[in-house]
Amino acid sequence: MKAEDLYRIPFISDAQMSPDGRRVAFVVTQADKGADENRSRIWVVGTDGDAEPRTLTAGPADSQPRWSPDGRWLAFVATRSDHDAPQLWVLPSDGGEARRLTALGGGAGRPSWSPDGRRLALVSRSSPTDGQGVEGQEGGGPPPHEPYVIRRQGWKADGVGWLRRLPHLFVVDADGGEPRKLTGRDSVVTSIAWSPDGRSLAFSGSLEPDRDLVPCSHVYLVDASPGTGPPAPSRVTDHGGQAAAPTFTTDGQTIVFAGAAHLEVGHARLFAVPASGGVPRPITTSFDRNVMVGAPAYPGAAPVLSPEGTRVLFCARDRGVTHAYAVPLEGGEPEKLIGRADSSLSGLSLDRAGRTVAFVEADPATAGEVAVLDVSGAGSGPRRLTRLTAGATGGLGRVEERMFTAPDGVAVHGWVVRPSAGHPAPGPLLLDVHGGPHNGWSPVFDGIHLYHHMLAAQGWTILMINSRGSDGYGEAFYTALVKDGWGQADTQDFLSAVDALVAEGTADPARVAVCGYSYGGFMTASLTARTDRFAAGVAGGVVVDLASWTGSFDIGEVWAVNELGATVADDLDRLLAQSPIAEVGEVRTPTLVLQGAEDHRCPVGQAEQWFSALRSRGVETELVLYPGGGHLFILNGRPSHRVDYNQRVFDWLTRLVP
Repeated sequence: MKAEDLYRIPFISDAQMSPDGRRVAFVVTQADKGADENRSRIWVVGTDGDAEPRTLTAGPADSQPRWSPDGRWLAFVATRSDHDAPQLWVLPSDGGEARRLTALGGGAGRPSWSPDGRRLALVSRSSPTDGQGVEGQEGGGPPPHEPYVIRRQGWKADGVGWLRRLPHLFVVDADGGEPRKLTGRDSVVTSIAWSPDGRSLAFSGSLEPDRDLVPCSHVYLVDASPGTGPPAPSRVTDHGGQAAAPTFTTDGQTIVFAGAAHLEVGHARLFAVPASGGVPRPITTSFDRNVMVGAPAYPGAAPVLSPEGTRVLFCARDRGVTHAYAVPLEGGEPEKLIGRADSSLSGLSLDRAGRTVAFVEADPATAGEVAVLDVSGAGSGPRRLTRLTAGATGGLGRVEERMFTAPDGVAVHGWVVRPSAGHPAPGPLLLDVHGGPHNGWSPVFDGIHLYHHMLAAQGWTILMINSRGSDGYGEAFYTALVKDGWGQADTQDFLSAVDALVAEGTADPARVAVCGYSYGGFMTASLTARTDRFAAGVAGGVVVDLASWTGSFDIGEVWAVNELGATVADDLDRLLAQSPIAEVGEVRTPTLVLQGAEDHRCPVGQAEQWFSALRSRGVETELVLYPGGGHLFILNGRPSHRVDYNQRVFDWLTRLVP
């Protein structure tokens, strides 16, 4: 494995089952070295296993395929020029000429067909100054040099930038025409679902004026009937929590969604609420795992209702990997449908009969393949329909599951990537800390951390610990760091695992390094400030000053209050004491700092502080900024940046740790 192998690895996502269950549409994304872009196309494969997968669109940036109810058409989102916003297109599902439906200045995304197949709902970003927000290609947005007027927190978003446009709900005829806007000027729409009769749309998001101070999200209902006047959305959920990914039951009387009954840090669960409005009823009451609706680096899927309306299919993470479950709509104990200890899945889509589900499954040897499962009980297990990534991921290290015990008796789970045979032990060890802190390592090949396998080929062992705060081990474990502080109990989880590998003869205590990204960057800084046992460190997407961070990152101070239990106004001393910058004078570890120059989640000033403090004290350090890179540039940024990131980690560690 080499860093440049990124260019030959295809990544599969968003598997969508056709209504008749005979085909699956999916997205294949691959790095284009010459263009230095991530190119994506829509493919299709038959479920009978006899036909080879084939491309349906030519790219260069096609995504979000959605079948029409009769299966004759495929809607998708595409960018046809480097200067255009993504727009909504439709294509005959058997192939042919694609037809563009929208020309919205804010782009288009998240398409959803009406039950009769005559209209599509979508989300587009529009500006309050755009009237109805329907902007043609000739412009219509705010003047580029108009001053920013900020009246609430959350004025920027990582990967988007300054929020001069908000996501709104639109409907457009499948035959074309002007899109119709269904939400007001100050709305935020996150996901959408049609009612079974096609007369209304449910959406999650917020219409509240103080959503930055009380960041609840709700389910709303809006009239989508053609020819009516400007509708007024009504709020369905009466709660003080969060809501996402709504879907209707078959009778249209109930809306199921994922979310939480409160704003405190904790698990997401499934809820049901009458479409007429009311207090949400929990469906997964005793299920002590986090419902995953899917997001970049967080595999999962929106909940899916069975056609008869009696079961909900959903994803949840268990011990680092994401599985599929089914639970009765009335509540009860979920049943695992799909999942192995060494595989993780994303995306769930059912055929019209509710017999077959399609998804993408990744494991230690593949970056993800399309698979199907007969959920009627007649099948024998998942069947993989593609073999697109297995041949591109050769030269991988061996992944082994491990358990460790912290000094206070807490069991900590994780994995080690072992070097190939022929390397002597003890050898060099890399402790890699995941982000979040509520994410989690899994044993599957992810395409981000190519340096794991590059190092393993040189005799390194890579230690991936799901420390306290990680997802997949119950809510008490998930919230273990909340208000007690990052860098406290989690520190012993990491160091005790390192000690165990040294004691068993796997790791040479003089050749131990540490790295991490986001929260992992925070912990890299914190660990190197508290101990001199690391010969080298790499801090990516770093946070080092919690006080300045809480007011400058894109999520807002309310999130920091829930996560850290402190505010700058009332707890400044505590935030500073918990920050690695307060202990930077103790750092002796040579540290490489890697940061996206347009990172709004962990703003670049955090990396600049750490680098400047180390440099002024004579500690060997480098700061590398990636132009245009957001917080997730290591996942979906420019291919050249992702290759460079992996190569720099490898070069820094192998130079400083022989």
